[in-house]
Amino acid sequence: MIKFYKQLFIVSLVLVAQLGFSQVKLSPEVKQAMDKVSADQIKADITYLADDKLKGRAPGTEGYQMAVDYVVSRLKNLDVKPAGENNTWIQTVKFRRAFSNDAVMTIDSSTMELKPGTDYSFSPNPVKAKVNVSAPLVFAGYGASEPKLGYDDYAGLDVKGKIVVIISGSPGIFSSSVAAHTRNAAAILKAASDHGAIGVIVGATDSVQRRGSGGSRGVYSIVDDKGNVVVSRTYYGNINVYGTIGYGLFNSLLQKAGKDLQALLPQLKAGKPQSFPLNTSVKVSYTSTYQNVISYNVIGKVAGTDPKLKNEYVVHSAHLDHLGIGRPVEGDSIYNGAHDNASGVASVLAIANIYKNIKVKPKRSILFVLMTGEELGDMGSSYFAKHPTVPVHSMVADVNTDMPTIIAPLLSVTALGAEHSSLAKQVEEAAGYLGLGVEDDPEPVQARFTRSDQYSFVVNGIPALHIKYGSKTADGKNNMNELVAPWRAKYYHKPQDDINGIFDFNAGKTYSELNFLIGYLVAQDPARPTWNVGDIFAEN
Repeated sequence: MIKFYKQLFIVSLVLVAQLGFSQVKLSPEVKQAMDKVSADQIKADITYLADDKLKGRAPGTEGYQMAVDYVVSRLKNLDVKPAGENNTWIQTVKFRRAFSNDAVMTIDSSTMELKPGTDYSFSPNPVKAKVNVSAPLVFAGYGASEPKLGYDDYAGLDVKGKIVVIISGSPGIFSSSVAAHTRNAAAILKAASDHGAIGVIVGATDSVQRRGSGGSRGVYSIVDDKGNVVVSRTYYGNINVYGTIGYGLFNSLLQKAGKDLQALLPQLKAGKPQSFPLNTSVKVSYTSTYQNVISYNVIGKVAGTDPKLKNEYVVHSAHLDHLGIGRPVEGDSIYNGAHDNASGVASVLAIANIYKNIKVKPKRSILFVLMTGEELGDMGSSYFAKHPTVPVHSMVADVNTDMPTIIAPLLSVTALGAEHSSLAKQVEEAAGYLGLGVEDDPEPVQARFTRSDQYSFVVNGIPALHIKYGSKTADGKNNMNELVAPWRAKYYHKPQDDINGIFDFNAGKTYSELNFLIGYLVAQDPARPTWNVGDIFAEN
């Protein structure tokens, strides 16, 4: 059924184009404003934001503050008005950086000696400095609970007061965006907590699978003014324990319950839940220590013109942060983040420039949000989506830009997340106007839908999308993925992602025009964007 709806969505996009809905009619003023998008200015913005003097723009650093100051100055010059806290340009984001220490895990009364870092690891708890838990273990497949999509790892399973053991992944019956959503840590923890579990442990399915922990970098959450944790990727509701176990230990637990891992894996992938008690209890204890880090989201607005609709907002977002200074690669330790995501910020500034040159503003207001902490797990966007500086239900849509990958001419795109809402219509219209093809996600295994800030808006009930490149290439080989793969291996999340890398700034201009036009069409449409009937995000 899921595959059927996925195919139906693609067919509907084709029909939309055939019926002529992609024939957008723009005023001469809007056309001229779009023509003013400058590839040279996009290059200049990226050059500054990715300069070594900003030292990788890590949240809470002097370099990140330089990026904030630059963006605020640019927005002011583009006639954008402040829309942050107390009529300022910023929203304060208070990070709690947590580290786990002294972790000990024992199984029942077993004399088996388990080694931390090899057999188990635990993420720090951002709420409780000391964790000491004893609980039975229950295996719950992928830890996914989507009964209206025909899959529920928790069906008929009692997990109240227990620790759930799961594996990473998702059933093959899910579309790429649904799969990415259900395997996201926040969704996994929520599903476990909603069913009464007190912990989640992820088991490695092979001997080389990496296991995460607090590590030397720490794990970040966000706290409010009272010190309450309001955004976290390692804590939710009843969940006090979140960790991983190694392949050997995981196998032994399954064998003790009379199960075979290699027999379970294909059943789960085929969409057949495999959940059962593990007939084992564990004791887990560890401590957490904390550091405070202050960072900022930057928010500006362009007021709409309709007496009623001007109180609603179309959001254009991009993350301003990157990885800072880290492990040297080829003698360079500054992770400049030129593509990721100075290029996305430059795109949002280009959109602001279009609005500067439109005398008659759209019906709805436009919100520009440059966010912190995306590289820490969509942190700043999660906080803003939950605690916006505008009325919480006034945001009707988010058009996000994250590492648009401007390394070749943009000939086709995929709109991650658009298939869940009526935003697919505006995507098709805008792409048609610019002569771009619209395709399904060319890299579903990358889980790109949940790895950028639009996901924060989606899970908070706001239709959102993220435009990425499609497969079309100028030589007709239509193998953009093959061109991106070696580029990604060399530049992605490496110090080599600086202004001296591979760029097509005209592609950046096209991205900016497309994202602007999608948002402009939404801002002009009297109807508010809606979720598709029965969509999994419709109830958020």
